[in-house]
Amino acid sequence: MARSDMIRRFAELRARLEHSPADSDAAFDLAEVASLLRCEEEALPLVTMAAETVGTSPALWQWKALLHRALDQNIAAISAFDRASRLSPADAKIAHGRARTALEAGLPAMALFDHAHRLAPNDGDILLGRASAQLAEGDLPAAIAGIDNLLVRNPGWMAGHELVSHLRWLSGDHNSFAISLDRALAIASADPALWHMLIVLLIHAGQHDRARDVIHRGRSLAGPQLFFDVNEAIVASEQGDIMTADRLFASLEAVDDMTVAVRHIRHLLRTRRIEQAAALAESRTGDPDSHLIWPYLGTAWRLLGDPRWDWLEGDPRLVGTIDLTGMSSSLDRLAACLQDLHIAPSQQLDQSVRGGTQTEGALFARIDPELCILRAAIVDAVAQHIAQLPPYDPAHPTLGQPRPHVIRFNGSWSVRLNAQGHHAHHIHPDGWLSSAFYVALPSEAQRGPAPAGWLALGKPQTELGLDLAATRMIEPQPGRLVLFPSTMWHGTLPFEGGERLTVAFDVAAGVREEDR
Repeated sequence: MARSDMIRRFAELRARLEHSPADSDAAFDLAEVASLLRCEEEALPLVTMAAETVGTSPALWQWKALLHRALDQNIAAISAFDRASRLSPADAKIAHGRARTALEAGLPAMALFDHAHRLAPNDGDILLGRASAQLAEGDLPAAIAGIDNLLVRNPGWMAGHELVSHLRWLSGDHNSFAISLDRALAIASADPALWHMLIVLLIHAGQHDRARDVIHRGRSLAGPQLFFDVNEAIVASEQGDIMTADRLFASLEAVDDMTVAVRHIRHLLRTRRIEQAAALAESRTGDPDSHLIWPYLGTAWRLLGDPRWDWLEGDPRLVGTIDLTGMSSSLDRLAACLQDLHIAPSQQLDQSVRGGTQTEGALFARIDPELCILRAAIVDAVAQHIAQLPPYDPAHPTLGQPRPHVIRFNGSWSVRLNAQGHHAHHIHPDGWLSSAFYVALPSEAQRGPAPAGWLALGKPQTELGLDLAATRMIEPQPGRLVLFPSTMWHGTLPFEGGERLTVAFDVAAGVREEDR
């Protein structure tokens, strides 16, 4: 269904329910359309009224739970799932939703996943969730073993390969983290999906020599595939093999794919062909996923002295520094809460963290009192920042997005850094606004002379090899929140000693008025 049709359908269903609150069919459809349109807060009161009016419909209580869950209202979601479970105790989808929500809320979930698994023993998503619950309860070896045993019997289970590879990396196994894929390829050497996943994981891990070997081996066993050529071009560029990368990217010019375009632009920047990089990036700014292009285009404009960089990133209102003074008295309790969540022994695969750990799952979906207090303060601060942003500009990647009526998060997590820890320079492709909130910091004597540990904005990724300094440096302070466009390069400088504890999140853009 086209988006315009969904909008009309939503209005029709809302009118039906306002007239007939017990219209179950209308309530089901309204909840589903609301989920697609991301306007759950508008549908929730009507779906709640329908669930309470009908009383005995497990599906209506399930939809009520799902709408609450989408809004990070997990206490209410769990209550609704409990009601649905009592009405239909053998429904595997309800049981799975209840288990997932408990996991996201930070509650014990293993028994709930086991119950859902008994109801649907062949549901792979339940098994993946069960492994995540094992990880949350501190049993990483059992999570790895459980998924790996299933992969022995089901070597084509791609989601299982992806999860167990990430779990092995998290455990510190950086050499054989993708062993399940090697094992599967020994059985199905012509399966392109297995080769593709293995290559991508190795590139994400920065293991380019291994990736190149796998590409050559895969091509000989699975035959010519476009993704072999694309990834060989990526690896050649990252390794500095300019001639090979030039030849391969030239052969891919007809491929209309944003990943290829971004990697080609990276290659052009790395090899100092700045005008070509800018031209290629400018040609893709109208694409739906152009947010992937803007960081590189901004870098090219800076290098060329193009005044359009000022339009893109130079307005000081794009970056907000807000001291949440109301959080001062609760920072110690918040730090203790976060410390308990940092159970991973190593940093995650393909994340910016260097010398530290990052929490799993959506932090703001948890129901810990300290995190609920923080979330409320963050929502107010984000709204304050959005209110002072420059006017709407349809051509701008940040200002051209609709301002949200309800603050929503595309991700939220905590990072703990130890001595010499830092964030590599990166962007957040899934966000509209990104952030850093400082909970606990090393003492001045521990961290070393300024700007040790500071946030650097605007400095491109180190792997590009460009001599560009940060455009803005921000000093961390406990209780300080920094907000900036998700397309803006950002990273942190290493510090000498001590420990730094932060919370970060991505804010989602709103829904356009014509789409509501």
